Amino acid sequence: MATPTAATVHVVVLNWRTPEMSLDAADAAMREIQDIDGGMTIVDNDSGDGSFEKLQAGAQARGWLGTGRVAVVQSGWNGGFGAGNNHGIRQNLPDGRRADLVYLLNSDALPQPGSIRALVDYLAANPRAGIACSRLRGTDDVPHDTAFRFPTAAGEFEDASRTGPISRLLRHRIVSMPQPVTSGRVDWSAGASMMIRMDVLDQIGLFDEGFFLYFEETDLCRRAADAGWETHYVVESLVLHIGSVSTGMKTWKRAPDYWYDSRRRYFEKHHGRLGALWATAAHLAGTGIYRLRCLLARRRPDTPPGHLGYLLRHALRAQPRPVHVEKGKP
Repeated sequence: MATPTAATVHVVVLNWRTPEMSLDAADAAMREIQDIDGGMTIVDNDSGDGSFEKLQAGAQARGWLGTGRVAVVQSGWNGGFGAGNNHGIRQNLPDGRRADLVYLLNSDALPQPGSIRALVDYLAANPRAGIACSRLRGTDDVPHDTAFRFPTAAGEFEDASRTGPISRLLRHRIVSMPQPVTSGRVDWSAGASMMIRMDVLDQIGLFDEGFFLYFEETDLCRRAADAGWETHYVVESLVLHIGSVSTGMKTWKRAPDYWYDSRRRYFEKHHGRLGALWATAAHLAGTGIYRLRCLLARRRPDTPPGHLGYLLRHALRAQPRPVHVEKGKP
Protein backbone atom coordinates (compact mmCIF):
# COMPACT_ATOMS: atom_id res chain seq x y z
CA MET A 1 0.00 0.00 0.00
CA ALA A 2 1.28 3.45 -0.91
CA THR A 3 2.15 5.95 1.79
CA PRO A 4 -0.93 8.10 2.50
CA THR A 5 -0.72 11.65 1.19
CA ALA A 6 -0.70 14.23 4.01
CA ALA A 7 -3.05 16.72 2.33
CA THR A 8 -6.78 16.08 2.61
CA VAL A 9 -8.71 15.98 -0.67
CA HIS A 10 -12.38 16.73 -1.30
CA VAL A 11 -13.60 15.26 -4.59
CA VAL A 12 -16.65 16.98 -6.09
CA VAL A 13 -18.53 15.23 -8.91
CA LEU A 14 -21.26 17.32 -10.54
CA ASN A 15 -24.18 15.52 -12.17
CA TRP A 16 -26.78 16.79 -14.58
CA ARG A 17 -28.96 14.07 -16.06
CA THR A 18 -26.11 11.54 -16.42
CA PRO A 19 -26.39 9.50 -13.18
CA GLU A 20 -24.88 6.27 -14.50
CA MET A 21 -21.94 8.12 -15.97
CA SER A 22 -21.51 10.16 -12.79
CA LEU A 23 -21.37 6.95 -10.75
CA ASP A 24 -18.72 5.58 -13.13
CA ALA A 25 -16.65 8.73 -12.56
CA ALA A 26 -17.18 8.44 -8.81
CA ASP A 27 -16.14 4.76 -8.91
CA ALA A 28 -12.89 5.66 -10.65
CA ALA A 29 -12.21 8.51 -8.22
CA MET A 30 -12.92 6.35 -5.17
CA ARG A 31 -10.35 3.84 -6.36
CA GLU A 32 -7.82 6.62 -6.72
CA ILE A 33 -8.37 8.15 -3.25
CA GLN A 34 -8.49 4.93 -1.25
CA ASP A 35 -5.04 5.73 0.20
CA ILE A 36 -5.61 9.50 0.35
CA ASP A 37 -7.24 11.19 3.32
CA GLY A 38 -10.50 12.84 2.28
CA GLY A 39 -13.83 12.06 0.69
CA MET A 40 -16.30 12.80 -2.07
CA THR A 41 -19.44 14.84 -2.59
CA ILE A 42 -21.67 13.95 -5.53
CA VAL A 43 -23.89 16.89 -6.43
CA ASP A 44 -27.05 16.56 -8.49
CA ASN A 45 -27.55 19.92 -10.17
CA ASP A 46 -31.36 19.83 -9.97
CA SER A 47 -31.65 17.37 -12.87
CA GLY A 48 -35.37 16.82 -12.29
CA ASP A 49 -35.27 13.42 -13.99
CA GLY A 50 -34.76 11.07 -11.06
CA SER A 51 -30.96 11.44 -11.16
CA PHE A 52 -30.72 12.31 -7.47
CA GLU A 53 -32.54 9.15 -6.42
CA LYS A 54 -30.44 7.03 -8.80
CA LEU A 55 -27.24 8.54 -7.40
CA GLN A 56 -28.37 7.83 -3.84
CA ALA A 57 -29.30 4.27 -4.71
CA GLY A 58 -26.01 3.73 -6.53
CA ALA A 59 -23.98 5.09 -3.64
CA GLN A 60 -25.97 2.92 -1.20
CA ALA A 61 -25.45 -0.19 -3.32
CA ARG A 62 -21.71 0.45 -3.35
CA GLY A 63 -21.63 0.73 0.43
CA TRP A 64 -20.49 4.35 0.37
CA LEU A 65 -23.20 5.99 2.42
CA GLY A 66 -22.68 6.05 6.18
CA THR A 67 -18.91 5.62 5.86
CA GLY A 68 -18.15 9.32 6.25
CA ARG A 69 -16.37 9.22 2.90
CA VAL A 70 -19.19 9.94 0.44
CA ALA A 71 -22.23 12.21 0.43
CA VAL A 72 -24.88 12.63 -2.27
CA VAL A 73 -26.50 16.06 -2.19
CA GLN A 74 -29.03 18.06 -4.19
CA SER A 75 -28.11 21.59 -5.28
CA GLY A 76 -31.75 22.67 -5.36
CA TRP A 77 -31.41 24.65 -8.59
CA ASN A 78 -29.49 24.44 -11.83
CA GLY A 79 -27.28 27.51 -11.74
CA GLY A 80 -24.75 26.00 -14.12
CA PHE A 81 -21.32 24.42 -13.78
CA GLY A 82 -19.86 26.98 -11.40
CA ALA A 83 -22.87 27.18 -9.11
CA GLY A 84 -23.15 23.40 -8.88
CA ASN A 85 -19.49 22.96 -8.02
CA ASN A 86 -19.70 25.81 -5.52
CA HIS A 87 -22.51 23.96 -3.77
CA GLY A 88 -20.35 20.85 -3.51
CA ILE A 89 -17.30 22.77 -2.29
CA ARG A 90 -19.35 24.46 0.45
CA GLN A 91 -20.39 21.09 1.86
CA ASN A 92 -16.84 20.39 3.07
CA LEU A 93 -15.88 16.73 3.50
CA PRO A 94 -18.70 14.29 4.28
CA ASP A 95 -17.28 13.80 7.79
CA GLY A 96 -17.49 17.55 8.42
CA ARG A 97 -13.80 18.42 8.07
CA ARG A 98 -12.43 21.12 5.83
CA ALA A 99 -10.13 19.77 3.12
CA ASP A 100 -6.79 21.20 2.03
CA LEU A 101 -7.52 20.58 -1.64
CA VAL A 102 -10.71 20.34 -3.69
CA TYR A 103 -10.72 18.15 -6.78
CA LEU A 104 -13.37 18.87 -9.40
CA LEU A 105 -14.24 15.93 -11.62
CA ASN A 106 -16.68 16.00 -14.52
CA SER A 107 -19.29 13.27 -14.72
CA ASP A 108 -17.81 12.19 -18.09
CA ALA A 109 -14.22 11.97 -16.84
CA LEU A 110 -12.49 8.84 -15.57
CA PRO A 111 -9.28 9.26 -13.52
CA GLN A 112 -6.63 6.74 -14.51
CA PRO A 113 -4.30 4.99 -12.04
CA GLY A 114 -2.22 7.49 -10.06
CA SER A 115 -3.90 10.52 -11.62
CA ILE A 116 -5.31 12.13 -8.47
CA ARG A 117 -2.21 11.41 -6.41
CA ALA A 118 -0.11 12.97 -9.18
CA LEU A 119 -2.02 16.25 -8.78
CA VAL A 120 -1.69 16.18 -4.99
CA ASP A 121 2.04 15.48 -5.14
CA TYR A 122 2.56 18.10 -7.82
CA LEU A 123 0.94 20.82 -5.72
CA ALA A 124 3.01 19.73 -2.74
CA ALA A 125 6.20 20.10 -4.80
CA ASN A 126 5.18 23.41 -6.43
CA PRO A 127 4.00 25.86 -3.76
CA ARG A 128 3.31 28.68 -6.25
CA ALA A 129 0.87 26.48 -8.16
CA GLY A 130 -2.61 27.05 -6.80
CA ILE A 131 -4.46 25.06 -9.47
CA ALA A 132 -3.36 21.82 -11.16
CA CYS A 133 -5.17 20.20 -14.07
CA SER A 134 -4.90 16.80 -15.70
CA ARG A 135 -3.93 15.69 -19.17
CA LEU A 136 -7.19 14.69 -20.86
CA ARG A 137 -7.47 12.00 -23.47
CA GLY A 138 -10.58 10.76 -25.25
CA THR A 139 -11.82 7.21 -24.95
CA ASP A 140 -10.77 6.94 -28.61
CA ASP A 141 -7.16 7.58 -27.46
CA VAL A 142 -7.11 11.05 -29.05
CA PRO A 143 -5.56 13.78 -26.85
CA HIS A 144 -7.85 16.65 -25.90
CA ASP A 145 -6.40 20.14 -26.20
CA THR A 146 -6.83 21.59 -22.71
CA ALA A 147 -3.80 23.83 -22.22
CA PHE A 148 -4.70 27.43 -22.96
CA ARG A 149 -3.67 31.08 -22.90
CA PHE A 150 -6.07 33.70 -21.64
CA PRO A 151 -8.41 35.10 -24.33
CA THR A 152 -7.45 38.48 -25.80
CA ALA A 153 -8.59 40.63 -28.72
CA ALA A 154 -5.50 39.49 -30.65
CA GLY A 155 -6.40 35.87 -29.95
CA GLU A 156 -9.95 36.51 -31.17
CA PHE A 157 -8.60 38.02 -34.40
CA GLU A 158 -6.23 35.11 -35.00
CA ASP A 159 -8.87 32.47 -34.28
CA ALA A 160 -11.50 34.01 -36.54
CA SER A 161 -9.15 34.78 -39.45
CA ARG A 162 -7.86 31.21 -39.83
CA THR A 163 -4.97 32.51 -41.90
CA GLY A 164 -1.46 31.08 -41.73
CA PRO A 165 0.54 34.34 -41.83
CA ILE A 166 -1.67 35.89 -39.13
CA SER A 167 -1.39 32.78 -36.95
CA ARG A 168 2.39 32.84 -37.24
CA LEU A 169 2.51 36.54 -36.41
CA LEU A 170 0.24 36.10 -33.37
CA ARG A 171 1.45 32.65 -32.35
CA HIS A 172 1.94 33.73 -28.73
CA ARG A 173 -1.67 34.94 -28.55
CA ILE A 174 -3.30 31.77 -29.85
CA VAL A 175 -5.60 30.60 -27.07
CA SER A 176 -5.04 26.87 -27.57
CA MET A 177 -1.43 26.05 -26.76
CA PRO A 178 0.55 23.16 -28.30
CA GLN A 179 -0.04 19.93 -26.40
CA PRO A 180 2.45 20.04 -23.49
CA VAL A 181 4.89 17.13 -23.22
CA THR A 182 6.12 18.10 -19.76
CA SER A 183 4.28 19.46 -16.75
CA GLY A 184 4.38 23.19 -16.27
CA ARG A 185 2.60 26.50 -16.13
CA VAL A 186 -0.30 27.45 -18.42
CA ASP A 187 -2.75 30.34 -18.22
CA TRP A 188 -5.75 28.06 -17.70
CA SER A 189 -6.94 24.56 -18.35
CA ALA A 190 -10.20 22.63 -18.50
CA GLY A 191 -12.25 22.14 -15.35
CA ALA A 192 -13.02 18.48 -16.16
CA SER A 193 -10.22 17.37 -13.81
CA MET A 194 -9.02 20.31 -11.75
CA MET A 195 -7.44 20.39 -8.29
CA ILE A 196 -7.49 23.68 -6.36
CA ARG A 197 -5.94 24.68 -3.07
CA MET A 198 -8.60 25.80 -0.61
CA ASP A 199 -6.23 28.67 0.27
CA VAL A 200 -6.74 29.96 -3.28
CA LEU A 201 -10.52 29.88 -2.94
CA ASP A 202 -10.30 31.59 0.45
CA GLN A 203 -8.41 34.41 -1.20
CA ILE A 204 -10.27 34.89 -4.50
CA GLY A 205 -13.69 33.37 -3.83
CA LEU A 206 -15.44 30.48 -5.54
CA PHE A 207 -16.63 30.28 -9.14
CA ASP A 208 -18.44 33.37 -10.36
CA GLU A 209 -22.01 32.14 -10.68
CA GLY A 210 -22.75 34.79 -13.29
CA PHE A 211 -21.26 32.31 -15.77
CA PHE A 212 -23.87 29.63 -16.42
CA LEU A 213 -21.53 27.54 -18.55
CA TYR A 214 -18.21 28.20 -20.32
CA PHE A 215 -15.48 30.67 -19.37
CA GLU A 216 -16.04 30.01 -15.64
CA GLU A 217 -12.78 28.09 -15.20
CA THR A 218 -11.00 30.63 -17.41
CA ASP A 219 -12.24 33.36 -15.08
CA LEU A 220 -11.23 31.40 -11.96
CA CYS A 221 -7.69 30.84 -13.24
CA ARG A 222 -7.45 34.50 -14.27
CA ARG A 223 -8.49 35.68 -10.80
CA ALA A 224 -6.01 33.25 -9.25
CA ALA A 225 -3.25 34.62 -11.52
CA ASP A 226 -4.16 38.19 -10.57
CA ALA A 227 -3.77 37.15 -6.91
CA GLY A 228 -0.30 35.68 -7.55
CA TRP A 229 -1.20 31.99 -7.98
CA GLU A 230 -0.22 29.84 -10.96
CA THR A 231 -2.17 27.23 -12.90
CA HIS A 232 -0.21 24.16 -14.01
CA TYR A 233 -0.87 21.40 -16.52
CA VAL A 234 0.27 18.02 -15.13
CA VAL A 235 1.05 15.43 -17.80
CA GLU A 236 1.56 12.70 -15.20
CA SER A 237 -2.15 12.92 -14.32
CA LEU A 238 -4.08 11.17 -17.09
CA VAL A 239 -7.88 11.28 -17.20
CA LEU A 240 -10.10 9.77 -19.89
CA HIS A 241 -12.70 12.29 -20.99
CA ILE A 242 -15.73 11.66 -23.16
CA GLY A 243 -16.63 15.36 -23.37
CA SER A 244 -19.76 17.43 -24.07
CA VAL A 245 -22.16 14.79 -22.73
CA SER A 246 -24.28 17.09 -20.57
CA THR A 247 -24.05 20.10 -22.90
CA GLY A 248 -24.55 18.29 -26.21
CA MET A 249 -21.94 20.61 -27.74
CA LYS A 250 -20.94 18.09 -30.41
CA THR A 251 -24.40 18.38 -31.99
CA TRP A 252 -24.70 22.19 -31.80
CA LYS A 253 -25.63 24.03 -35.01
CA ARG A 254 -24.68 27.21 -33.20
CA ALA A 255 -23.54 28.10 -29.71
CA PRO A 256 -26.37 28.72 -27.21
CA ASP A 257 -27.08 32.17 -25.80
CA TYR A 258 -25.27 31.40 -22.56
CA TRP A 259 -22.00 30.89 -24.46
CA TYR A 260 -22.24 34.41 -25.90
CA ASP A 261 -23.23 35.80 -22.49
CA SER A 262 -20.28 34.06 -20.82
CA ARG A 263 -17.83 35.28 -23.45
CA ARG A 264 -18.97 38.86 -22.98
CA ARG A 265 -18.92 38.55 -19.19
CA TYR A 266 -15.33 37.31 -19.24
CA PHE A 267 -14.05 40.11 -21.46
CA GLU A 268 -15.91 42.82 -19.55
CA LYS A 269 -14.65 41.57 -16.19
CA HIS A 270 -11.02 41.41 -17.23
CA HIS A 271 -10.75 43.97 -20.05
CA GLY A 272 -13.58 46.41 -19.35
CA ARG A 273 -16.51 47.35 -21.56
CA LEU A 274 -14.34 48.92 -24.25
CA GLY A 275 -12.00 45.93 -24.17
CA ALA A 276 -14.94 43.58 -24.68
CA LEU A 277 -16.16 45.60 -27.64
CA TRP A 278 -12.63 45.65 -29.06
CA ALA A 279 -12.45 41.85 -28.76
CA THR A 280 -15.74 41.53 -30.66
CA ALA A 281 -14.52 43.96 -33.33
CA ALA A 282 -11.33 41.90 -33.67
CA HIS A 283 -13.40 38.73 -34.07
CA LEU A 284 -15.55 40.35 -36.75
CA ALA A 285 -12.47 41.66 -38.59
CA GLY A 286 -10.85 38.24 -38.49
CA THR A 287 -14.01 36.64 -39.83
CA GLY A 288 -14.03 39.20 -42.66
CA ILE A 289 -10.54 38.10 -43.67
CA TYR A 290 -11.56 34.45 -43.51
CA ARG A 291 -14.63 35.04 -45.66
CA LEU A 292 -12.63 37.00 -48.21
CA ARG A 293 -10.23 34.06 -48.48
CA CYS A 294 -13.20 31.74 -48.99
CA LEU A 295 -14.60 34.03 -51.69
CA LEU A 296 -11.29 34.12 -53.55
CA ALA A 297 -10.97 30.34 -53.24
CA ARG A 298 -14.59 29.86 -54.35
CA ARG A 299 -15.54 27.79 -51.32
CA ARG A 300 -18.32 28.17 -48.80
CA PRO A 301 -17.31 29.48 -45.36
CA ASP A 302 -18.20 27.13 -42.51
CA THR A 303 -19.00 29.80 -39.92
CA PRO A 304 -22.11 28.63 -37.99
CA PRO A 305 -25.28 30.24 -39.37
CA GLY A 306 -26.12 33.46 -37.56
CA HIS A 307 -22.96 33.39 -35.42
CA LEU A 308 -21.80 36.91 -36.24
CA GLY A 309 -25.24 38.37 -35.69
CA TYR A 310 -25.58 36.68 -32.31
CA LEU A 311 -22.08 37.77 -31.34
CA LEU A 312 -22.80 41.39 -32.22
CA ARG A 313 -26.21 41.48 -30.53
CA HIS A 314 -24.85 40.00 -27.32
CA ALA A 315 -21.96 42.46 -27.39
CA LEU A 316 -24.20 45.51 -27.78
CA ARG A 317 -27.23 44.67 -25.68
CA ALA A 318 -27.62 45.52 -21.99
CA GLN A 319 -25.78 43.11 -19.70
CA PRO A 320 -28.34 40.51 -18.56
CA ARG A 321 -26.71 40.12 -15.15
CA PRO A 322 -24.35 42.39 -13.21
CA VAL A 323 -20.68 41.54 -13.38
CA HIS A 324 -19.34 40.46 -10.00
CA VAL A 325 -16.88 38.12 -8.35
CA GLU A 326 -18.19 36.09 -5.47
CA LYS A 327 -16.07 36.76 -2.42
CA GLY A 328 -15.83 35.21 1.00
CA LYS A 329 -14.80 31.88 2.37
CA PRO A 330 -16.65 28.78 1.14
